[in-house]
Amino acid sequence: MTRKVADCRKAPSDINCSLTISGEEHEVIRAAVEHAVSAHGHEDTPELREQLRGMLENEVRPESDGMRFVQLIEFKTHRKDEINQLMDEWEDRTGGKRTATRAVLTQDHEQPDTYFEFVEFPSYDEAIHNSNLPETDELSHRMRDLCDGEPTFHNLDVVRAEAL
Repeated sequence: MTRKVADCRKAPSDINCSLTISGEEHEVIRAAVEHAVSAHGHEDTPELREQLRGMLENEVRPESDGMRFVQLIEFKTHRKDEINQLMDEWEDRTGGKRTATRAVLTQDHEQPDTYFEFVEFPSYDEAIHNSNLPETDELSHRMRDLCDGEPTFHNLDVVRAEAL
């Protein structure tokens, strides 16, 4: 099971809190609630717990750079702003559920309507889990409507990754 992370830096805060909590989901929620109550003055309510659960992200393991599998998606569109808006919406809706650990969207320098998105996962199985999310299925259909032709998907096992 993928460990979860709650990072205060990603939430608005009057005290500029920088605390990060990681562990199994139930552990992170328990600790994040305690922190939200003691440091931020929130009340322990079901709504607070649900909000915190929505902020959770998958932990990236530093020893492997968190990346063992990459999906490369090539697509053409002249509707970049709508694609970006769609991706932002997907990120908001899949917080705490998605297994993708990182996404990089690139634009071909010589062919400005051609894009490549690299989506990183801890494993192929985690990528399949992510693909099976209803939100991901919806994203895929809506993205195809914004593309000029069908996107091309490449499923790639990472054999070497280095920080240079």
